[in-house]
Amino acid sequence: MWSSRKPKSFNKLALPQGPIWLASDLHLGADTPATQQAFLSFLRKAADEAAAVLLPGDIFNVWVGDDAIVDPPPWLAQTLAAMKAAASRLPLYLGRGNRDFLIGRRLARELGAHLLPDVVLLQTLRGPVLLSHGDEYCTDDRAYQRWRAVARNPLLQKLFLMTSAAWRQGFARKARAKSMQAKRSTPLEIMDVSSNTVDAALRESGASIVVHGHTHRPAHHVFAVDGRRCERWVLPDWELDHAEPGRGGWLVIDKDGLRFRDL
Repeated sequence: MWSSRKPKSFNKLALPQGPIWLASDLHLGADTPATQQAFLSFLRKAADEAAAVLLPGDIFNVWVGDDAIVDPPPWLAQTLAAMKAAASRLPLYLGRGNRDFLIGRRLARELGAHLLPDVVLLQTLRGPVLLSHGDEYCTDDRAYQRWRAVARNPLLQKLFLMTSAAWRQGFARKARAKSMQAKRSTPLEIMDVSSNTVDAALRESGASIVVHGHTHRPAHHVFAVDGRRCERWVLPDWELDHAEPGRGGWLVIDKDGLRFRDL
């Protein structure tokens, strides 16, 4: 039988009173100028209308270490400046996705932002909301989960970050090319979240709402877990440079509930 008792080790985050905005899978890079400008507009709008902004992963298309903030290229310098300006006006939380899992404390300190745990139980005006990037729920993709376990190993990350930035960039390019090749031969159902894994996470957390990104399949799913009405909100990815029509948006959580807002 389901129990609402939350394990002591579960990460909790109390958020300010007011609208909470969540955006994921921006995949910002040198080749996404239109998406970048939309994100800068989003941050300015959030500073005026939101109580907090949460970015649960894949903010950047690639992030091979926080030393990227030293002499950054113009697009990155502009983006970081906008994030820092937003963080000076409201709480800004950074999550780590499958593309930018090496975001660290140095970047957060530089921006005046906060790092999100991989999975966190948000305390919102709508009640508890379970938030993550979402790739940890894709448990049917066993090859990816093996890679994820290696990539998130703290010792291996430390060794990786000891190499040169140029070598890390080259490694990231090769890894990304290999990943894209693997995706072409992997059924979409396997790369989506596992309903059993999501159900288990809701049981463990005691929440009835789960929010994640990663899959690029924005939707609002309603289902039952042990007789409880539950919801899964999938955040949209942002792509305004290489897709027609462009896409993107964010989720708002406030006293009236949850709703999507489009770009």
